[in-house]
Parts: sequence; structure tokens; C-alpha cells
Amino acid sequence: MKTVRSGSKKEQTRERILRAAARAIRKHGYEGVAVADVMKDAGLTHGGFYAHFASRDAMLAAAAEQAGVESAQAFSGALAKALPGEEFMALTDTYLADNHVTAAEHGLGCAIAAAGSEVPRQCPEVRRAVSRRIKDLIGLVERQLPDWGTEAAHEKAMGVVATLVGALMLARAVDDAQLSKTIRSSARELVRNAVG
Repeated sequence: MKTVRSGSKKEQTRERILRAAARAIRKHGYEGVAVADVMKDAGLTHGGFYAHFASRDAMLAAAAEQAGVESAQAFSGALAKALPGEEFMALTDTYLADNHVTAAEHGLGCAIAAAGSEVPRQCPEVRRAVSRRIKDLIGLVERQLPDWGTEAAHEKAMGVVATLVGALMLARAVDDAQLSKTIRSSARELVRNAVG
């Protein structure tokens, strides 16, 4: 069996497909992801798909991981720019930012908020991938809390993630820009007061 070296053409092609599939999940949801469209967006022909993935579900699971990695990188960048002691609110503000509402398909876009309601209807492989990404997001939030490492911090982080994801979903769902801003502002204050 031929092994694929790191950075090989095949690996680079697979990464292009995953980036395109992650964008498609964030933009259209899991049910709206078509293999032909993903391959076209990646600049490839549909026929090459099975050289990289055994099935559409395998691609979706890997793309869920990719979307989570892209979001984590964006959040890490926001954390790196934050002033000492302000990391938690920098993360919160980045998650609830205007561009996160309007440009869901880009790297910052949280696939959990974009398509989380579809996950229960996905195959176990996709659900496992999304569960890992949710746990990673909870962990990222938890590490920003002053009492990090305690059961209380873990519970707060779960509540914060639930609030942020829910607020983003609602802010994207409404057709009223002012209501969208108010939802996010209210969530920001709730989170700020919850973690004290």
C-alpha cells in the first residue's frame, strides 16, 4: 500500500476538499452539502471524490472536524490579541461579532451554530466528530475562566457555550438587524455576569 507523505499532492487535494466541505456545511447545513458542489468549489472533478473519501458521510465527518479546527484557529487569534485578563470577553466578543453572524461560511463561522440542529439526523461518525468539536469549544472557553480546572469552571463553560451558540443561531435567524444586535448584546451581558 502506498503511503501519503505529509504535504503530498494527494494530501493537499484532500485539504482543499475539506475546506470546501466545511464552508458548505456552514453555509448550507449538512443536508445541503452535495459532493458535486464541494468538488466544484475545490476546483476538482466529481470523479476524483472517491480517491479521498469512502463516502459522503466520511467527508462530512472530516469536514466537521475541519470546520472546528478553522474556528478554533480564528478564536486562538482573537485570544492572542487580547489584553491580559480580557481573554474571556475577547473570545465572547469574537463569537458574537457582526461578521460571525453575516459570514457563516468563512473560517470563523461556527458550524455548530450554523448546522447544529441537523446533527441528530446525521450518521454516528458525523455526530462523533461534532461532539468532539463541541467538547473542544467548551474546553477553550473553560481555559479562559479564572477558576479553570474546577468542576464549577467546566459547568460554567458548558453554559457559556450553550448561550453563545444559541444567541448566534437566533441572531442569524431573525430578519431584523437591530433584534440580532440586541440578542447578541443580551447574551454578552448574561455571559459576563455569569462568570463574574
